[in-house]
Amino acid sequence: MFALLPFCVFAQQSIDQRVEELLSKMTIEDKIGQLNQMDGRRDVEKIKDEVRRGTLTSIMNIVDPAVTNELQRVAIEESPAGIPLLFARDVVHGFNTVLPIPLGMAASWDEELIEAAARNTALEATERGIRWAFAPMMDIARDARWGRIAESFGEDTYMAGRLAAAVVRGYQGESLSDQTSMAACAKHFVGYGDAEGGRDYNTTTIPPRTLRDVYLPPFKACVDDGCASIMTSFNDNDGLPSTGNRWLLTELLREQWGFEGVVVSDWGSVAGLIPHGVAHDKRDAAQQCIVAGCDVDMSSRSYLLHLKDLIEKGEVDEAVLDEAVRRVLKLKMELGLFEQPYARTAEKSDIYSEEVLNTACRLAEESVVMLKNESVLPLGEDVKRVLVVGPMADAPYDQMGTWALDGDKTHSVTPIMALREEWGDRVVIDYIPCLTHPRDKSTAEFKKMQKAARKADVVLAFVGEEQMMSGEAHSLSSLDLQGAQSQMLEAVAEVDTPLVTVFMAGRPLTIARQVEISDAILYAWHPGTMGGKALANIIFGKSSPSGKLPVTFPRNVGQIPIYYNHKHTSHRAKGTEGNLDSIPREAYQSVMGHTSSYLDVAPSPLFHFGYGLSYTTFELSDIAIEKTAVTADDTIRVSVVVKNSGTREGTEVVQLYTGRKTASVTQPMKELKGFQRVTLAAGESRKVEFELPVSRLAFHNRDMVLAVEEGKYTLWLGTDSQNGLKTYFKIIK
Repeated sequence: MFALLPFCVFAQQSIDQRVEELLSKMTIEDKIGQLNQMDGRRDVEKIKDEVRRGTLTSIMNIVDPAVTNELQRVAIEESPAGIPLLFARDVVHGFNTVLPIPLGMAASWDEELIEAAARNTALEATERGIRWAFAPMMDIARDARWGRIAESFGEDTYMAGRLAAAVVRGYQGESLSDQTSMAACAKHFVGYGDAEGGRDYNTTTIPPRTLRDVYLPPFKACVDDGCASIMTSFNDNDGLPSTGNRWLLTELLREQWGFEGVVVSDWGSVAGLIPHGVAHDKRDAAQQCIVAGCDVDMSSRSYLLHLKDLIEKGEVDEAVLDEAVRRVLKLKMELGLFEQPYARTAEKSDIYSEEVLNTACRLAEESVVMLKNESVLPLGEDVKRVLVVGPMADAPYDQMGTWALDGDKTHSVTPIMALREEWGDRVVIDYIPCLTHPRDKSTAEFKKMQKAARKADVVLAFVGEEQMMSGEAHSLSSLDLQGAQSQMLEAVAEVDTPLVTVFMAGRPLTIARQVEISDAILYAWHPGTMGGKALANIIFGKSSPSGKLPVTFPRNVGQIPIYYNHKHTSHRAKGTEGNLDSIPREAYQSVMGHTSSYLDVAPSPLFHFGYGLSYTTFELSDIAIEKTAVTADDTIRVSVVVKNSGTREGTEVVQLYTGRKTASVTQPMKELKGFQRVTLAAGESRKVEFELPVSRLAFHNRDMVLAVEEGKYTLWLGTDSQNGLKTYFKIIK
């Protein structure tokens, strides 16, 4: 054993020098062991045996520091190479303190707060020995049927890149060697969110230009921000599974982008080449994936079982193995594991600390999107009696959402808990759940609910999805409310008492009817540990809603995929189509409309990207652009005056979009290129300024070259993707 020496002998050497010296002393078995990652949810003594043999580089899903420290001791003191382990976890949106799901975080449009919350998450997780987080996920998601849309930052490329990079900075801190930092892992590389029909793990068919302009840029943003690792995706694209795609993992990621970190497969996706039908067995899969550039095999043992034989028979060059091992060793050294291998100890625990909880509450507040308000919210002093109904009013586990592996439901603050604690001393709060969970079909308590509603000043209905209805392997063919939730809302709406409907879900649901019968709508996603307090604050006006949709809401499932930045088409819908009942019978004998639309639903979405209301109102004026003619190397400077024209403080998200009609290849109608949150007192005005590098307008042209094209562009500054002020500029030579 030789790994105790680097602590002192390598102290004055660079990490690269240390890696080379260590690598030179390793056997082929030692090296292969550094590429094998396994699940730790099994007998600890059996894991110890594997660690002693040096067959593990990383262990997932152990969060007990006593266990991780003992396994680490075995690795350092008893394994052949004495190399420390790296403990990993799917830390997706919070650790013990669960944050809103990433789709909810994106609704805040607040990258600074997201970064701060991610930093808190790292503090909690590293206290448990976790130094590698399998997040952020920046798959572009335009199909709400896909369960993992909950883990995404929505449908927009630019937004996904900015918010994912914020998570990377939060997890990794100022230095990976800081014991409070975790290595981030950008996933899933690439195109996973475009699975056919929204069916998880399914195939994708993304053309090269769309892949480069839409799906790859968020990963490039994370690479540029120093993300330590990247995870491959389960899907194939155009016939090539990502984990075995050399063009993707080596030619693009490493040679073109200059990525020097670790590439890890998703769970079992090395062996996944077998059911994909491109590998005969695990041996074949291991050969394809290691050569393609996948460094670490998560859980399939394909490398462990077959790499030595592949190298001995000349089917894999040992230099390929060495390169992968170098990257793994470098990451471990950058994390400081050779000097500080054990879980950090804190004088005062950060887990569920006041600061961590307050940040989670603030993020949950900013994530709530108000979709409708007929002068009902916030509840005022005239409200003396409130009826709370619905299965999500007191669902401490479900409100945490998917991938809340380490969240403790006993710490969740539910809406009914917060309402009673914060407002129960001045408002009578009646609570009739009616349904025990979102799929409950019982109508037994509806009459009781209606009777109580007649006595109340307002009804607060909390509906949505339970935790298991979104996330990995939880796709849906219908986005309607499950169980008897719709019937419950219809029944309470029959009473004339104002109805506020609060949705807590992992995806956009088809809620057109609920919007129609409700007086106010709050969309809270799955808001995490502090979701109830955040909602209570908003409902009673302690804070004002400021969330904006990061994804388009369809009117029905048949509209999917529907997203704001769709391409120009030759037969664009006019916005008046979609009323089947208005078409005379004789019209069926001829072509109708000549537009790209449906006969039975309007071409517009129910709610468009970037939409969200406030308790105050905002006005934009005086849009001004510094130069109307710029070059490809220039920066566009544009401003707009934002005024809070209402009666209370509020926050608006000013959004910058650009678009052009004519180019060498078809273009989106408009694209988000910038955004800023602006908080203003009642009556206050402020000039909001943007600097937009012209390089941000580049796209892959007809020759598949990333370039900025000359011509006329439109620039919008607005409060959502459909409403705002516009100006024009030209790009010239």
